[in-house]
Amino acid sequence: MCRFGILVVVLLGLLSTTVQSIRFEIQSGHTKCISEEVKTNAMTVGNYHIVNPTENHPLPESHKITVRVTSSFGNNLHTGDHVESGQFSFTAPETGDYMACFWAVEQKQPVTLTVDFEWKTGYAAKDWSNVAKKGSVDVMEMELKKLEDTIQAIHDEMFYLREREEEMQELNKSTTSRMAWFGFLSLFVCLSVAGLQLWHLKSFFERKKLL
Repeated sequence: MCRFGILVVVLLGLLSTTVQSIRFEIQSGHTKCISEEVKTNAMTVGNYHIVNPTENHPLPESHKITVRVTSSFGNNLHTGDHVESGQFSFTAPETGDYMACFWAVEQKQPVTLTVDFEWKTGYAAKDWSNVAKKGSVDVMEMELKKLEDTIQAIHDEMFYLREREEEMQELNKSTTSRMAWFGFLSLFVCLSVAGLQLWHLKSFFERKKLL
């Protein structure tokens, strides 16, 4: 039972993090952007490189990219100009969608570049091998440290989800209230129009001496 509980905790912790590893193609002179939702104070690590089209040969000079990583408010967090590879790491200053944009340098002869990109956030972004080396801890201590960080990630995720739930409840209440007022206003307008139509018809018939 204890092992099952630990397994559930670890799985929940992994669900609260993101590991996005993709390979995509981009033509010279074009841009491709990838977004990722990151929570406040979450650790973020990214690695990217251009795949060499010919093994055992140097990467062609035409294979260069420019990379920009920006926050949800447009703040620049990483820049790589005319590079073959690179990496970035930061702690998210605010919750929101973070954007990584790749622009292939324009060439006289169009080329298609293949880019490998790995983006880790939260618990998955921590390099546990370096933690073990720097801290000189044994395997059991490192596993306990992982479990502690996983539990902390679950705790933070629960509070984040609770805040989102409260925001959605407030939004639902506000929307319901506005819809109720809109319904009353629509009913009042309809009754007013009906009353005016009846008054107009009555006046018309009275002028024609039909009533």
